[in-house]
Amino acid sequence: MAVPAENKVRRPLSPHLQVYRLQITSGLSILHRMTGAALAIGSLMVIWWILAAAVGLDAYNTAMDFAETRLGTFMMFGWSFSLFYHLCNGIRHLLWDMGYLFKIENAYRSGYAVVFISIGMTILAWACA
Repeated sequence: MAVPAENKVRRPLSPHLQVYRLQITSGLSILHRMTGAALAIGSLMVIWWILAAAVGLDAYNTAMDFAETRLGTFMMFGWSFSLFYHLCNGIRHLLWDMGYLFKIENAYRSGYAVVFISIGMTILAWACA
């Protein structure tokens, strides 16, 4: 049975940005998508570096000259963080798929853990390199 038009409540279709407070779960979801895109783009630089090593010394030196610039170092640092974050958050999603960590406090704890572990792994990788 259809509801008469005068009885319909006019509700917003989705929460408006002025009333919606960004939560860690939604922020990490956005970051997961951004790091996935960064991995795709940053992989081109890694492929360039590997191909340059295979081609010869001049090509390798050109790639390394770029990698040692501030932009190149920033890009590689961002790519490595993206790699570790995407890995850790993927494991978190795998745990969700298996039915774990669904309580809101566990979702928040695991979210913070993913961020801190990703940062730690990035720093550790760069310290070892």
